[in-house]
Amino acid sequence: MNDDVCLRDVSQADLEVFLAQEHDPEAARRSNFPPREREAFMRHWTTKVLGDPSNLVQAVTVDGQLAGNLVAWWHEERRFIGYWLGREYWGRGVGTQALGLFLARETTRPLYADPFAGNTGSVRLLEKHGFRRTGTVTYGEHEHIMLELH
Repeated sequence: MNDDVCLRDVSQADLEVFLAQEHDPEAARRSNFPPREREAFMRHWTTKVLGDPSNLVQAVTVDGQLAGNLVAWWHEERRFIGYWLGREYWGRGVGTQALGLFLARETTRPLYADPFAGNTGSVRLLEKHGFRRTGTVTYGEHEHIMLELH
């Protein structure tokens, strides 16, 4: 792991890279998240993600290059996290390093995540950082693993 992984605030220019990452067919398949059209994606990020001051939103960089993002947000009474990394950064330990840095900044506990059950890499990453399975949830016809960090 020679990659220099850092977190920084997200800029408006980062959104184009995030949009392209969301449209990667393999990433969409693994996350079980259908890519949004550009306008819907930009509106969501501008108003709901960056526009909500209660969210913690960080860009992940590797050797100065934008690699993805990590976000924490409130859903009802629970604080959730989610993340997305470009495929070229998978399997290199970038997610492990970035999530460790993020969890040092996001100190709310308990913290929740609900990755698609078929995304075993994401589930393993969260468990590596101390998240524990508490059950499953269903969105439409798809099962997701509910994980909690205390």
